[in-house]
Amino acid sequence: MRVWGLPSVFVLVGVALAVGAIARGETGTGVVLLAVFLLLGGVNSPLFFPRSLTSAEALRRSRVDGRPVVYWRPGCSFCIRLRLRLGTRARRAYWVNIWRDPEAAAAVRAVNDGNETVPTVFLDGRAHTNPDPGWLRTVVGGR
Repeated sequence: MRVWGLPSVFVLVGVALAVGAIARGETGTGVVLLAVFLLLGGVNSPLFFPRSLTSAEALRRSRVDGRPVVYWRPGCSFCIRLRLRLGTRARRAYWVNIWRDPEAAAAVRAVNDGNETVPTVFLDGRAHTNPDPGWLRTVVGGR
């Protein structure tokens, strides 16, 4: 349930601010506020990312086709930045939500000195913590 916490807060705050602005007669401001907060809620939701797999399934598939495995969590600004920079190429990687898979969280902690630092990308048996989005874009673009 916690994966929807932050997006829900954004939507509720947006609705409250929009209602307040519209009640004051500032309809345009209310509409803009609502749109901005709905966008923030959407970008911070799990729906913004490709469907998450389990860590075991993602690693199995990666061994077969060589695609990278991206470990992420909702609300992570670095994960959002990576997802935005990859654009439609994001579907060329396997995404694993560490909040939904304890094995994934353990894998990330194992390569990040006990911290759940995301995004962490596994490619060809090597971990890359918070990689440059341009690098990953090149990697997934060529596969």
